[in-house]
Amino acid sequence: MEKSMFREAIFAVALAASAVVATAAQAHPKLATASPAADAMVAAPTKIQLVFTEALVAQFSGIDLTMTEMPGMKMGPMKINGVKATLAPDGKTLAATFAKPLSAGTYKVDYHVVSADTHRIQGSYTFKVK
Repeated sequence: MEKSMFREAIFAVALAASAVVATAAQAHPKLATASPAADAMVAAPTKIQLVFTEALVAQFSGIDLTMTEMPGMKMGPMKINGVKATLAPDGKTLAATFAKPLSAGTYKVDYHVVSADTHRIQGSYTFKVK
């Protein structure tokens, strides 16, 4: 009887350990909050701030910004040059600051981040400037 209980205990520990490893392997950074937020209409911002659920690796994480629409003008997407994203001391906040406030129009934020699990995650959203 003791051997049977011992085997069951070993099996239970092994099962629990494999569940923990599977959960950790599937964890990836997720965008928790963004400022400006997705689909928001905001006054001319001077920065974009993205907060993720996990600490990021700075050299493999970044933000690209594209103006997709300008009021009263027909235009194609125009990438905003000079956008440099930096990682805040908390390790989870990626921010891009601009020399001058963004002009009125619609903007698309494309981001890519890597956390300790080494998987690259990317996403995008849009917001409008009044």
